[in-house]
Amino acid sequence: MSSFKKTFVLGLMLASSGASVFAASYDIKRVQITGGVRVERETVLSHLNIRPGDHVDDEGLDQGLKRLFESGLFVDAHLEVHGNTLAVQIKENPIVNQIQIEGNDDISDKILMSELSLKPRQVYTLSRVKADTKRIQDIYRVKGFFGAIVTPKIIQKDQNRVDVVFEVKEGEKTAVRQIYFVGNKHYGAGKLESTIQTKETRWYRFFTNDDNYDPDRLAYDQELLRKFYLEHGYADFAVKSAVAELSPDKKDFYITFTLNEGERYRCGAVKVVSNIADVDTGSLLGELTLAEGDWYSSKEVERTTNKLVEALGAKGYAFVDVRPVPTKDPETHVISLTFEINEGPKVYVDRVVIAGNERTDEDVIRRELRFQEGDAYNSNEIKVSENRLKSLGYFKKVTVQREAAKAPDQANIMIDVEEDSTGEISLGGGFSDSDGVLANINFSERNFRGKGQILSMGVTLAKKRQEYDFSFTEPYFMGKELSAGFDLFRVTTRKYQDSAFDQKTFGGRLRTGYMLADYLSQGWSYTLQHENITGVNIYASRYILEQLGATNASILGHNIQYDRRDNRIDPTEGYFYGMSNDWAGLGGQVRFLRNKLFGGWYYPLWDEVVFGLKGSYGHMFEIGRKIRVADRFFLGGESFPGFEPSGIGPRDRLTDDPLGGRQSFVTSGEVVFPLGLPSEFDVKGAAFTYLGSVWNSGDPSLYVNELKKVRGSVGIGVRWKSPMGPISIDFAYAYMKDKKDKTQPILFGFSTRF
Repeated sequence: MSSFKKTFVLGLMLASSGASVFAASYDIKRVQITGGVRVERETVLSHLNIRPGDHVDDEGLDQGLKRLFESGLFVDAHLEVHGNTLAVQIKENPIVNQIQIEGNDDISDKILMSELSLKPRQVYTLSRVKADTKRIQDIYRVKGFFGAIVTPKIIQKDQNRVDVVFEVKEGEKTAVRQIYFVGNKHYGAGKLESTIQTKETRWYRFFTNDDNYDPDRLAYDQELLRKFYLEHGYADFAVKSAVAELSPDKKDFYITFTLNEGERYRCGAVKVVSNIADVDTGSLLGELTLAEGDWYSSKEVERTTNKLVEALGAKGYAFVDVRPVPTKDPETHVISLTFEINEGPKVYVDRVVIAGNERTDEDVIRRELRFQEGDAYNSNEIKVSENRLKSLGYFKKVTVQREAAKAPDQANIMIDVEEDSTGEISLGGGFSDSDGVLANINFSERNFRGKGQILSMGVTLAKKRQEYDFSFTEPYFMGKELSAGFDLFRVTTRKYQDSAFDQKTFGGRLRTGYMLADYLSQGWSYTLQHENITGVNIYASRYILEQLGATNASILGHNIQYDRRDNRIDPTEGYFYGMSNDWAGLGGQVRFLRNKLFGGWYYPLWDEVVFGLKGSYGHMFEIGRKIRVADRFFLGGESFPGFEPSGIGPRDRLTDDPLGGRQSFVTSGEVVFPLGLPSEFDVKGAAFTYLGSVWNSGDPSLYVNELKKVRGSVGIGVRWKSPMGPISIDFAYAYMKDKKDKTQPILFGFSTRF
């Protein structure tokens, strides 16, 4: 302890006893500063807050001294008054020369250094060293090294500089060896462990640190358990205790959750009441997802609340407050619900703050928002904007929250995103009896240059087929809500699908699209392509022989679609439907009108179990010329698992060549469900069935198999979002088929993202 500090402590003692020595005061006419090297005189005076001409007493001197130490610039300081002169003697904190970390094998220097507050060429302070020492220990704790010891070492250098070395003794990694649940009667330990974030250590958990003990995570796990039980109707549930015990060898943690499940509650009467005069509550009853007699679920209560807010927002009620009021009867285990609609406070958007977009331009995010600064706060528009951002496919996570602003009638909207990989290299393949092994390689970038542009290139190679394509799309052409893009393609087939001819096609396409209204989009395209059919087998179908030679096609395309899916890439609920049209005849030798209706519906059956139903119907019309075989509808492969591409439909009875049809329909139902594997595997199963057919080739004769028979297939598949990329494998069985159809039981695909 310095001599001044001793005097300072003694002074405090005297002050506490009321000694008159501290009644002295001074007129300071001169401030003399000694000991300073780097710190300017003015900087010292600003922290001291005592200047020539000031009148100061002993308490003022004490406060000035405290401010000098609190500045972090000085390791020692001393004040003395000689007459009218204040003598300030300081000793500056050293400058950090360099920082090193030693002994860290499992965590890199880059990770640890990025977390330190102390940097080279900064002023060294003991408080920063202590804080950084604790920060390193916290990082090791999160990684599971609870026995890690971090010791700071200070090495004095010349010119009042120091090297700071953090010596780390990592010790053994501490894992969660076992998780116990006590008091759980209705749900097994496996189900509860899948609910919480902490996991028991296993060999396959090298991609996460969820099997490391973290007290903060343990607190979060308790909230997850409460949420899970409330979602399943256990309104009296409570976590009585959550205890983590460290083994004597300090290598493993054993965690015990003691639960009180309570009884499960059902819903009583479910009502909607409004304190806003012109709100028709009867029209809102269809938004309720709970009914009397259902098991109570906090998740469904929240879902109903959101649906009511959205419905009211769509009706023009921007300022509403929907509040669920539960009435619990512990004796009958029934919870009655009343959703109260009140006039909400008039709130306007002050600021929109976006964070987490390290790669994506902020303009790309803002253009998807249905609101802006100054607009009335509308929770429906907030939800729509959140879904639009999720549907972009650029982000793993999108969180939109409302925070208070400076004024009571204003709110800030905080948008936090976690970016996902948007580049993808896909490898796909399959096998068929006629074409053998086939593979395709596709590169795509859905957020090119961070501007939301879409760029893709693809190659498909097989024994009898080669395809090359290039595509580019600007989703907001010239800053307008107008997408524009183009495609270039070249396809060469050689006796493909046992056909009797070779086909070469190349051309290009221009595309544009726009929104007609919320959820309703429209698009147009123009395709110009050249096609040459050669190498026709002399034994080929006469209908194919008619196609021999070169043709040019000029096709105007149109599509319109209404889309209410919650996520276009990975939907869990919602629906879509639409129509597309292609008219060939703006020049060239090809004439037809091709129309197609399509739609789909998704519904969550249970947790993580989603049912999807899709269907389409197509019809082609001749316009002055016969429709070529190459332009007709074909089914099979990805469009109808269980059958080869072009494996379904009319065929020449003599040559077995597929002729396609002018009418087609296909419908499918699929259930995607978890397989019970650890959640970090992200593996799901799928069960599906397809029904459909292709008919009306336009070549009626005894030599064409025109059976209007419905085909059907069933199958199962695996969907794995592996660390390398999505992998899918489907096994399908064609249980309804014609004897002329071509089947293909296995289809697989692989892609990796970056």
